[in-house]
Amino acid sequence: MSHPVDVHVGKKIKQMRALRRLSQTDVAQKLNLSFQQIQKYEIGSNRVAASRLYELSKIFGVPTSYFFEGLPQDDSANDNKDLNLKILDAVSSIEDDQVKSRIVTFIEDVAGVSVERKAS
Repeated sequence: MSHPVDVHVGKKIKQMRALRRLSQTDVAQKLNLSFQQIQKYEIGSNRVAASRLYELSKIFGVPTSYFFEGLPQDDSANDNKDLNLKILDAVSSIEDDQVKSRIVTFIEDVAGVSVERKAS
């Protein structure tokens, strides 16, 4: 079973190859591969090594990051960012500096960290 990232990278290779009006054989010759290998890259059944992606980026005239553009982001990372922002907003909305300081101290204790604060 192909990994979704390999399928995505393969689609980007195929898309750029078509935009550059190159055949699979054209690209394969530039890489000293068979056109079948390019087919396998394009459908995601074979992974493309980093060095090969670098070579493809030079052939197509795009940055290597092009092949990863449009990948779905990890939702759990976004969920954590959203929660962190909610906590930050809630703490920053507290007007009483002593209460805010105690809450920050509590959070630091729970997290096992200590953040130096400027003396006011």
